[in-house]
Amino acid sequence: MGDEGLDLDAIEELCTVATPGPWFVRSLDDEYAMSLVTVGTVEDTGQGERWPDFDHGEMVAATLVQQPRYVDCADERWDENAAFIAMAREVVPRLVAEVRRLRALLDDGGGVSPP
Repeated sequence: MGDEGLDLDAIEELCTVATPGPWFVRSLDDEYAMSLVTVGTVEDTGQGERWPDFDHGEMVAATLVQQPRYVDCADERWDENAAFIAMAREVVPRLVAEVRRLRALLDDGGGVSPP
């Protein structure tokens, strides 16, 4: 799909209605002390809190839940996927704004200048 196929309004709407950021990667433990990798609205403490010593309401996504094992990925990129999700919350709205700025410059017949 080329740039002309991007529905910037739809992307912006998804960003607007999603849980507000910033989002952070959190490394936690489930009740069996097995790794739990999440993305949440609270920064990771580095303590690896074990259930129930963290608030599940602060989580927006999980890339690894081992017990029961129902969130996992075959390539074992749990941390990398969580980092991508957390980063996207801040970056996607900025990218939408930049695409709009560049399109406006092109529509005006002007050159592209840095923001």
